Amino acid sequence: MRCDKWILVVALAAAAGSAQAAGIGVRAGTTGLGADFGWDIAPTLGGRIGVSGMTFNTNFDTSGVRYDAKARIGNVNLFLDWSPLGPFRITGGFIPNNNKVDLFGQGAAFPAGSSLTGTVKPEKSFAPYLGVGYGNVWTAGVNFYADLGIMFQGAPQVSLSLNCGTADPVQCAAAQGQVEAERQRVQDELKGFKYYPVLNLGITIGF
Repeated sequence: MRCDKWILVVALAAAAGSAQAAGIGVRAGTTGLGADFGWDIAPTLGGRIGVSGMTFNTNFDTSGVRYDAKARIGNVNLFLDWSPLGPFRITGGFIPNNNKVDLFGQGAAFPAGSSLTGTVKPEKSFAPYLGVGYGNVWTAGVNFYADLGIMFQGAPQVSLSLNCGTADPVQCAAAQGQVEAERQRVQDELKGFKYYPVLNLGITIGF
C-alpha cells in the first residue's frame, strides 16, 4: 500500500475519532458476508470502514478445456458516503482486496492424463469504488441499508501451468508450447470481471 493510501486510512480513522454519531451494520451480497462501522463527518457526509468475504465454486469452458474454479473473495472497504437527498446517497472510495481464483482444468486440447492449474487475481489490489446507495450506518436506531456500485479492480491477471500427471511425457512436453495461448484464452474469457459488480443489503444499528 503506497503512502497516499495510508494517508486515506489515517484520515478516516481521525474523522471517526471526532464523530458525533456512529453505528454498525451487517450485510450480505456480491462481496460476501460483511460488517461496517460508520460515522458522521458533516450533516450530509460520513465515513465507513468495513470488511467482507466469501468462497464459492464455479466452472467455465474455453475451446477444449473445462475449468473448475474456486473463488476466494476478501475485501476491506474505505468509503465516503454523501447524502444530499435524505437517505439516498452517493458513495466513493477504495476497496483493498485479496481476491483470488484457483483453477483446475482438463480437456481434449491437452494430452489425456494431464491437467492445467493456475490462479486469477485482479490487476488492482487497491481498487477504486463508485456507487449509489440507501441508508447510512450511523443513522440512529435500527435501519435498512443498501449499496449498488462497481469495484474497478482492473483486468484479471491469469497464471497457468501444465502438469503432466499420467500423460505421455513426449506428448506433454510438446503441449507445453500451447499453454500461453490457453492462458490468453482464459484471460479473454474473464475480461468482463475488470468491473466487479457490488450489490449488498444489510441492517444497521446507529447510536
